[in-house]
Order: sequence, then C-alpha cells, then structure tokens
Amino acid sequence: MKVGIFIYDDIEVLDLGGPFEVFSVATRVKARLEPGSPPPFNVFTIGETTAPIHACGGLIVTPTFSFADHPPIDLLLIPGGIVSAELKKEKVIHWIATTSAKAKLTASVCTGSSLLAQAGLLDGKHATTHWADIDDMKSMFPNVTVEKDVRWVDQGTLITSAGISAGIDMALHLVSRLESESLALTTAKQMDYRWIKS
Repeated sequence: MKVGIFIYDDIEVLDLGGPFEVFSVATRVKARLEPGSPPPFNVFTIGETTAPIHACGGLIVTPTFSFADHPPIDLLLIPGGIVSAELKKEKVIHWIATTSAKAKLTASVCTGSSLLAQAGLLDGKHATTHWADIDDMKSMFPNVTVEKDVRWVDQGTLITSAGISAGIDMALHLVSRLESESLALTTAKQMDYRWIKS
C-alpha cells in the first residue's frame, strides 16, 4: 500500500513522524517475520512543491515528491499543525479532494481534519481533532459531527485522529486493519510504544 503523507510549513513534527515510523517499522517487522513476503507499506512525503518545508519548532523537511510528480496513493495522510495558511490555498484543498477521491483510504492527524473538512470530505460524517481545536472545528464546519475524548474515529474510508501522539495510535489501528493485529502489536513493541486502542 502506497502511503502518501502531505507536508507543509508549520506541520506538527510528530503528526508526520509518528505515522511515518509506524508504517515503515511495520514493513521492516514483517520482512523479518516473513522473509520474502511483499512489503505491506511504501511510505513517502509530498509537498505542494519539493522545496523544503519548515515544521513547528524549526525542523526542516524536504518532500520526496510534489503535487506534480507523486506516484499513485492508496492511503492519503494529512497531518496537522498550524493549518490556517493551508486552509486558504485553493490548490491545496483541490489536491486533497481529488487525491482522496482516487485513494482507497484518507486519514488525518490532529488539525489535519480541518483540511479534510475544508475539502468537503467530512460533511455528514463523524471526525475528531486535537482537544484544543474541538470547538473551533465545530463552529467552522457545522456539517461535521466532531467527537471528543477519543483517540481516532474510523468512518470506513475516512479516518481521523486526535492530537499529535494519537496519530501513532491511529496508524497502528490502520496496520491492524490492513494487515493484522499481530503485526500492529509487534510494531508497537518494536517502537517501545504502549498502543492505546480506543
């Protein structure tokens, strides 16, 4: 499964790094447990361009691909962070909407759900976001049922998680759903991470 993670200025570092680590570690773990088996995940980053982006805290990350040249995406992942600038970019919102329509699954971490909502993907659906952004999301997107006190919300082809570290829990949930719970548990153990399953 090709996992494309959209990155942009002021992205939250763990929103990107947590799920990236889960999918890449799950792939390494499966290769060790089942030598010769096809890799379950191919994870890569995508920016509007391939210019370096400046994440929260000053970390500089260079996207592997741009909107113009990325490979097909099976799982589109939208991390959160300070999304106010991205919400206003018609090109970004259009790309999210059209890419999601072609993908098998679309997921978000933290305030990334606001970008999904801006693209019209969460209308009439349940979703979540960082606890500090629940009220803002409710007021900005009244057609979305925003849930609190949950780590993630799985709506089938659309999955949203709460803030920052919750993205790791959601990614492990996706490994469990797409591969096996055993692989998800072994991945969490390899990461020395205590998986919160709900």
